[in-house]
Amino acid sequence: MSEQNRCSWRERMTILGDVEAASFLPWIERHAAKLGLAQAVFVAGPDRLELDIAGPAELIDMMEMGCSLGPIDVWVETIRRAPIESESD
Repeated sequence: MSEQNRCSWRERMTILGDVEAASFLPWIERHAAKLGLAQAVFVAGPDRLELDIAGPAELIDMMEMGCSLGPIDVWVETIRRAPIESESD
């Protein structure tokens, strides 16, 4: 993978579980910012969050790990990830 592709990797992350706690979205925003990742939430419900994450693949891996451990008031059962194709491909 080239350096340019590695740095501009984008994924849709779907987080399933008991994720309706008011603290979870701000926690995700802070965690992504600490890792230097861009993120945008598309679906936020009591049992599902969908967000797009952009940045180096290794840091997206760290974001997944952080979300799986997350704040104490959420219960993450599953995290699914899928690459987002670039419009220029």
